[in-house]
Order: sequence, then structure tokens, then C-alpha cells
Amino acid sequence: MPATHVFVRALAAWLLSATALVACAATPPRATATGNGYVEYDIGNASAPTPGQVQPGLMLVGGGDWPYDAVRWMNERMGHGHLVILRASGDVEAQEEWYRDVGGIASARTFVFSDRSAASDPVVLDAIRKADGVFIAGGDQANYVRFWKGTPVAEALDAHVRAGKPIGGTSAGLAILGAWGYGAMDGGSMVSEDALRDPLNPGMTLVDDFLHMPFLEHVITDTHFSKRERLGRLVAFVADLRARGVNDIVGLGVDEGAALCVDGDGIGRLFTPIPGDAAWLVVPSAPASRLEAGKPLEISGVDVTGVGVDSRIDLRTLQVTAPAFRRTADAHDGKLQVRDAGPATGDR
Repeated sequence: MPATHVFVRALAAWLLSATALVACAATPPRATATGNGYVEYDIGNASAPTPGQVQPGLMLVGGGDWPYDAVRWMNERMGHGHLVILRASGDVEAQEEWYRDVGGIASARTFVFSDRSAASDPVVLDAIRKADGVFIAGGDQANYVRFWKGTPVAEALDAHVRAGKPIGGTSAGLAILGAWGYGAMDGGSMVSEDALRDPLNPGMTLVDDFLHMPFLEHVITDTHFSKRERLGRLVAFVADLRARGVNDIVGLGVDEGAALCVDGDGIGRLFTPIPGDAAWLVVPSAPASRLEAGKPLEISGVDVTGVGVDSRIDLRTLQVTAPAFRRTADAHDGKLQVRDAGPATGDR
């Protein structure tokens, strides 16, 4: 056979194969079930016994790619059993990565919410009740507030952690795990510049009495922290809440690609493959000297402590052992000024 014909046949076979791969990639995943206000996807053996002991824990992921060591930590906490993933956008990407790429669990079920009515659906509630672990995906936290706050799903999540089972969240899923959260209820995403320039502007939509997680009763969380320069807005969140009388509130930001994993005793350790990434503990030393609508925030002496891979944080006492850094932040005239607070040695 002439070489030209061989090449043409090989090229045709390659094009056919590539076309088939593209078609497969473009095919939407098939839902296991569709209910009132949700779609469900499953993977694995949901009837298999949970292999190990289930233990309490929090996996607080800052967004972006998961650190797989943190996911493996979560797997161990859930006894390598059955995971439920909750989300309000997307479909199977999280369960596919968790089950196929990381592995180590018996099954995963994903519920994608599109309406508040799903938060009372018995199938959804039964799945959360039976889950060994729950993970809340990223997206838009305003949807979680609208779909779940004050519903049986919120009650089921609280009951899940009271039963000594682990829960995690990433990005928007982490934003709602604190006692207070930035709800993004106006459809935007608050940037530090705007928060510092006017800490009481209409976009500062802070939400409370939603979920009630152990060791986060005095915490407002934030995500994508360093990459999106969110220290300024977290300082403003905390200053606002303290002015409202929430005197023990502190901020906890987690860098993108990092996860703070907290055990049943409230001790957290950081997982990240990215050198220098951290969780950021933000604690004011005094009230804001000015917190008025339409005027820049004025606050001095905000303690900022980094929790690195070699650190440990006790969320019961807010003590950080072997901090990655210690800094002090001041907000003046709409600008955040940050300086080193001394060597990052010893405890906070």
C-alpha cells in the first residue's frame, strides 16, 4: 500500500478517535434522579458498609484546587465511607475528582440545588442523615443562604456535626460555615478597597444564625485570601461585627489551594502544596475608632497571625503554635497598612 494511503488512513482514524473523545466530553453527565428543586448524581457503592470509624472534623478549603492530603484527612475522618456533596451550580466534577482521582471512599452522592423547595425534600434530608461526611462545594454563597437558611437542610447539617461526623466546604462552601458569613446577597463580591473606604456600604451583607459549626461559634471565614487580597475586607467585617456587639468575633481567612483541617478537639493544621500559603487569623486589639457609613474605616492594632504547615491553631483558645508570621494591620483613610509584628516564633 502506498505510504500516502497509509498516512491518510492513520489520519482518518485519529480524527475519528478525536471526534469521539470530544463528543464524550461534551455529553452531559446522566443524573441518577431529579427531584423538586434538585438534581442528584451518584458514584460508587452506596450500600457498602463504612469501613472505618467516623470522627468529627472540619475541612476548611480556601478555594481553587484541593490539597489532596486534606481530602485524604477528610476520608479518614469519615471512615472511608459515604460522602454527600451539596452545591447550587455545576454537576459531578467534585464527586468525580474525589472518588476517582483521590479515591478512598465507598461512594459519593451530589445534590445540585436550584430552588429552596429542595431543602425540605425527604430524599435530600435522608441522604444527609445517612452520610458519613458532607462537603459543600464552591459557587455563589448567596444561593446557599437563599436555599438553605432556616430550612430542614440547615438543621440536618447541624445535626450531622452534632453526631460527631465531619463536614467540609470550599470557597462559597467555606464562606457559610462560620457563625457569621459574608453572604454576597447583593449579587456582587466585596473587594477590600470598597470595604475599607466605606465599611457600612450596602454590599457588606453579613449573615448569621445559619449553620452552627463546632469551634467556629466566634468566627467569620473568608476564602481565596491572598490571591484576591481579602485581608482588608476581613478586617472591615470583623470591625463591623464588633461594633454591633459581637465582642468575641474573629476572622479566619484561608488561602486558595490550602485547607485548614480541624480535629474533634478543635486543633487545626494546614495542608497546602504551595510554599508560603497559610490560614490567616485576624483579631482586633481594640474597637474601630471610626465606623460610619460613607466614611473610611479607622482601626489600629489588628493582630494578624499566619497558620502555616508547621503551625497548629487551637480554635478553642485562638492560640497558634509556631506561627508562620505575625503582623499588625491598621486601616487609615481607606488604606490598609500591614507591618511585621516581630519574629514568627513561639505562640500567638
